Amino acid sequence: MSAVVEPGDARLAVVGGGWAGLAAAVTARQRGWRVSLCEMAPHLGGRARTVSHGGLQLDNGQHILVGAYADTLALMRTVGVDPETVLLRLPLTLRTPDGAGLQLPTGPAVPAFVRGVLAWRDLPWLDRLGLLAVAARWRLSGFRCAPGTTVAQLARHCPRSAYTRLIEPLCVAALNTPADQASAQVLLNVLRDALFGAPGASDLLLPRAPLDALLPEAAGRWLHAHGVEVRLGHRVSRLEPDGPRWRVDGELHDAVVLACPPGEAGRLCDTVAPAWAARARALAYQPIVTTWLRAPGARWPCPMLALHSDATSPAQFGFDLGALGGPAGLYALVSSGAAAWVDAGADATRRAMLAQWQREFPSAAHAPVEWVAQRTEKRATFACTPGLDRPPAQVAPHLWAAGDHVAGPYPATLEGAVRAGMEAARQAVSGA
Repeated sequence: MSAVVEPGDARLAVVGGGWAGLAAAVTARQRGWRVSLCEMAPHLGGRARTVSHGGLQLDNGQHILVGAYADTLALMRTVGVDPETVLLRLPLTLRTPDGAGLQLPTGPAVPAFVRGVLAWRDLPWLDRLGLLAVAARWRLSGFRCAPGTTVAQLARHCPRSAYTRLIEPLCVAALNTPADQASAQVLLNVLRDALFGAPGASDLLLPRAPLDALLPEAAGRWLHAHGVEVRLGHRVSRLEPDGPRWRVDGELHDAVVLACPPGEAGRLCDTVAPAWAARARALAYQPIVTTWLRAPGARWPCPMLALHSDATSPAQFGFDLGALGGPAGLYALVSSGAAAWVDAGADATRRAMLAQWQREFPSAAHAPVEWVAQRTEKRATFACTPGLDRPPAQVAPHLWAAGDHVAGPYPATLEGAVRAGMEAARQAVSGA
């Protein structure tokens, strides 16, 4: 556990106890500030937390981390969590239920990608070469593209088989936005830093413990042990300037980090920063639907599978939770960028998920399949579209916003939230 500088008189208020707020609170406390954190929910974790359903502890959605999440992994270690214990590290693998698909070997990024693509046996040979040529052009361009370009437009020269089996799944997994609507530049940023980054950056880090155990519970204990006041079930009602400082529900602070959802931050900033508030509220969103099934007779080749998704099959990915430390025979099917399925309704989505299971796993068709639960996060992430006008981190002097929605190069991810929280705290501390 890292040392904390002796506390001074400077006070920081953090509004929101999700991963961004926790990152901000830990970072500021390490720098000797007195910190108070308010969270309107009765628990920490925000949109990445564990919920109880029928005696099961289920995450509110299946999250994937990757090796490039350096700040998230560092924060976990700071609060006493060993990533190697709670995360299963695997080379980037997009296997299908029949065991086919792409799997990258270990080693330096570019040679590993080339070797993995060349070894992709169920992809036609000419398509493998075409994919490598497209990837080479992106790398030679410095992973830059024209403003306004969608992922579908960016990949127009990519072989169709490689596009549908690699580019589209990566896009929807990283950006939670359909490829024909998603920002090509943001996807290129992800590819640059993960797929073509440092060795291990593209590795999949699959949680084999509940999300609460990855960060929120340990961070809460760390904050308590280091004298941070954490108020759960407390919704901040007023944010008012007082000279160079700020009053949060009447209490005076030297700086404030708004690590709450954009709409909530916009409400608090309506009078003090109306232009910023309008930008925050203007963000559009994409949903994620997660369905849990119990199928004791199923046998998967690996813990995470890429599934065939189309107009009748909602899920792009499936997870064997039994292989990840959860109950044996429990599986999660995830539909990202799921606006069409939200419009179709929960019953239609449920039936489609069950039908997709039967198509994807015909060998288990004789075994009983039990529907366990379904969860729809209608505002799971912002819609990561080209030219999106995300609100800046600085709202006003000594007032900062943190979250995966603030302006930055990455989509809405846990790493984006953690980075934003750390940076907001650093700026608040250095600028006060």
